[in-house]
Amino acid sequence: MTENSCRVAPPGFTVEQWTEFMANGMLVFENALSRDEVDRYVEAIDRVCASDPKFVSGQDYRLAHAVAADPVLSELIDHPRHLGFAYDLYGELLKVQRSDCFIRGRKTDRSTWHPDSPRATPYAVFSPELPLRLCIGYWLTDLPHPGMANFIYMPGSHRTQEFEHYYTHETVPGEVPLCVPAGTITVMHCGTWHRVDVNETDVLRKNIFVSYCPSWLWEGDRRQSDPQWLETLNREQRIIMRSFSTAHDRTNPEADDVPLFLSRETGTDSDADANFRVPLRIRKRKTMPEKLLP
Repeated sequence: MTENSCRVAPPGFTVEQWTEFMANGMLVFENALSRDEVDRYVEAIDRVCASDPKFVSGQDYRLAHAVAADPVLSELIDHPRHLGFAYDLYGELLKVQRSDCFIRGRKTDRSTWHPDSPRATPYAVFSPELPLRLCIGYWLTDLPHPGMANFIYMPGSHRTQEFEHYYTHETVPGEVPLCVPAGTITVMHCGTWHRVDVNETDVLRKNIFVSYCPSWLWEGDRRQSDPQWLETLNREQRIIMRSFSTAHDRTNPEADDVPLFLSRETGTDSDADANFRVPLRIRKRKTMPEKLLP
């Protein structure tokens, strides 16, 4: 694989965004999508629903491995408007951990307070600072006020593995209901405690989640992807799905899959101080948090 055949990494965190993310566990970007883009994703979800016999109009619906369900949703695997945040964290071993489409109606099932991680032994046991899962949320419904199946989170809660209100629906002082316009994108630390509000309206809340992790963590919605579907993807999408043939591939990718991206600072496939005797596929490259260390 030559440098000329690889893309430069898309933009990721600014220093200010990283500081806010590490403090609150969440970034919120309102109006990140145009109305046409929102409509395009809603139409894709509606197509998926129309072809699924389990879908019942007006009721809650969840589709796992959503990026494989429609070509428009597949675009989200490596979309440059959000992928750089995940690449900053997981670098050359970036992987889609899971992807979901949600529709939540008037009688929505509220989720209790929880973090997105193994609950009995959270990711923070092994990675106290950096998230081992990063969740990108696409919000496709106007949510001007609470009581619309809003996503509710507790800022800064990613810094604790215990939460007094765990497994309850209790309202907690300091919680933040996500009241945002359609077209909002969120970037969430997997350890942030959150829940889902009731829906007291007839508005169907529609959204998409795409979560990323290091390639050596297990997938959350599949074992392997359909080979025929993988053939429809571009190079970066195929790599990021990490449909491994052997367990060893999780930590040692094939040579053709490296580099995933070229450095956005230098346009090269290696750090300036790299050990160039080491083969490229296993050559160390620094992630964004490492580069910020003194």
